[in-house]
Amino acid sequence: MRGRPALWRIARWLLLAAGVLPAGGSTGTAGQTLTATLSPVGALSTPGTATLSTSSNTFQPFTATVPVSYQIRTTPVGSGTITLQVTSDFTPSGGPAASSGALTYVCSGANLGTACSGTQTASTTSQTPVLAVPASACTGDGGVCSSQNPNSMNVTFTLTDSPVYPTGTYSASVTFTISAM
Repeated sequence: MRGRPALWRIARWLLLAAGVLPAGGSTGTAGQTLTATLSPVGALSTPGTATLSTSSNTFQPFTATVPVSYQIRTTPVGSGTITLQVTSDFTPSGGPAASSGALTYVCSGANLGTACSGTQTASTTSQTPVLAVPASACTGDGGVCSSQNPNSMNVTFTLTDSPVYPTGTYSASVTFTISAM
């Protein structure tokens, strides 16, 4: 009798290996929920330096056009802005001063959002408008988004040249800020 159970085990193993007997296994599935929170976002870049120049030596304004590249995504109920502020007025002192209204700018060529309207006076004490972006706006990929990535616009600065300013080289720092909600 001892030989029979061993034979049965061998036969069962052979039948199992041949696929005749069920293996006794099972299958299962599992689900996974993936969640991502896409927040409003903004990024911008400008050249590090812009040189104001004039076409005349007879007290004509100095000008410089600064290209601004930006990427933005706003919420369905939010908006976005680009602003600028003079963070360091012209030095050395005694020459032109943004704080006295000598530096103005105009905005143009925005391919997403609305560029500032008319001539703006740059401020040393507050941020002034450059661009307004509506709700549900986004950069790139076409469809509901702008087709360009990055978006772009120009800011043209004008600096008054007065005969009372001493000769010399003057420089100021301007900071652009983008925000998205």
